Amino acid sequence: MIPLSNHRVVAIDGPAASGKSSVARRLARKLGWLYVNTGAMYRAVTWCVLQNQISPSDDGAVLSLLDRTQLSWGIRGSESSISINGVDPTPSLRDDEVNANVSQVSAIPAVRAILVAAQREYLVSSDLVMEGRDIGSVVFPDTPFKFYIDASPSVRARRRALQGQRDEISARDRSDSSRRASPLIIADDAHIIDSSNLTIDGVAGEIIGLLKLRGLEIED
Repeated sequence: MIPLSNHRVVAIDGPAASGKSSVARRLARKLGWLYVNTGAMYRAVTWCVLQNQISPSDDGAVLSLLDRTQLSWGIRGSESSISINGVDPTPSLRDDEVNANVSQVSAIPAVRAILVAAQREYLVSSDLVMEGRDIGSVVFPDTPFKFYIDASPSVRARRRALQGQRDEISARDRSDSSRRASPLIIADDAHIIDSSNLTIDGVAGEIIGLLKLRGLEIED
């Protein structure tokens, strides 16, 4: 059940290296809202699975691990924070091994159910800019503020390389779009923005203009 709240949420979805994380963080700062990176939550669970030497393909073992693991999703400053058994895994979330396995862990329906519930809880206390792959389609399908950020495959591959990550963009896209639970899709009422030739501020500015047109009061 989605928590009852008077707070608002801007949902930003998109594939890997589309620029959605940078844009969402910048937008949250401009709005003064809380920024929530749901991809980091799935990466944190993946990191935990790997640290415990459990196969990401063993759904039962992954869920058994989570049953005996303390997952804490909090707020640090103006952004979401993560703690697993008292440890902040953030420095390791972009490791190659995490990159290679996060899609498989994210595809486990029960994992998604646990994290979607945690994501929705953030709305109880704050207005949100939340980014991921199923925010507008699953986590907050009723928000009127939905955006899907994309970019050409070549631009996304170049961005990924600049981030020092070696995962294959096309393989990640296939995995995210074909998983059985909450696949990456474009919500019917989402506004699509191609970030290939835009700066972070350019995309954030376009979103702010659209939010104003949709009735959201924003201070200049």
